[in-house]
Amino acid sequence: MKPEEKRKKIAPGFRVGHLTVDRDTGERKNGHIVWNCVCDCGNEIKVDRRTLLRGTVTDCGCLTKVRPGQRDITGQKFGRLTARYCTDRRDASGSYYWHCTCDCGGEVDASLGHLTTGYQKSCGCLLHPPLKDMVGKRFGKLTVMAYAGKENGMHRWKCVCDCGKETIAGQSLLLDGRTKSCGCIRANIYRENLKLVDGTSVTMLERNLSPNRPYRNNTSGHVGVYYLKKSGRWSSQIIFKGKKYYLGVFENKLDAVKARERAEEMYSDFLDWYYKEYCPLTDAERKVKRIERN
Repeated sequence: MKPEEKRKKIAPGFRVGHLTVDRDTGERKNGHIVWNCVCDCGNEIKVDRRTLLRGTVTDCGCLTKVRPGQRDITGQKFGRLTARYCTDRRDASGSYYWHCTCDCGGEVDASLGHLTTGYQKSCGCLLHPPLKDMVGKRFGKLTVMAYAGKENGMHRWKCVCDCGKETIAGQSLLLDGRTKSCGCIRANIYRENLKLVDGTSVTMLERNLSPNRPYRNNTSGHVGVYYLKKSGRWSSQIIFKGKKYYLGVFENKLDAVKARERAEEMYSDFLDWYYKEYCPLTDAERKVKRIERN
């Protein structure tokens, strides 16, 4: 607050614009007294001392059409936008939206924060790329059905995938090939990489049985073996076909590791069956596979 503002006194009868100070409400806002004021139109409004001294609120809202304490930008220009009036909507930060007209003839509601920081300068006519006619065109497994509007500066299109599912895809993502399906391609590749058989991932089993099997978040150095801080002991467990088996809690880490290794024999038996049924190997190749796992 400026020095001259600090010296001014607020008391009943003090006038600012169309407001006359009536009484102290007993409330405080950021340490300043909140005064009840009467507008020339007859309405009452609560305004804190600092706001009265600065003159940023001069009526109850009947003339300025902006909320008390809000900045009045009526008629001001921001890029290609001219602010016309304040709406009732607010953004996540509490900033009011202003209805604006654009030099191109379009209209848009933009928040005060976006306007004053230069984040929004037009109704969208300055954004690129321009809207294209995409209906009926194919991109990968997607066929464009209809325009779905604009979001975060990107044109969106409603598409149907060859698998039968519908999805909304961005225009730029379709044109540069980053979006080619509803997500089923990625899901199929993921399933193929996992080599899912009978609800079990062969890929995961092979990794669990490999010499370098521990994951980054594993602190024991052995998959399925965990240190229990509260008891100071070691827990051993194994997951197979979606079911978790608890193998016990041990005082010695080596005992927990041995329990896990014994249980892993079910992995080896399953992999032997998988190689035989799905990718036949010679006896010598199966022997090598077992040696590699051990």
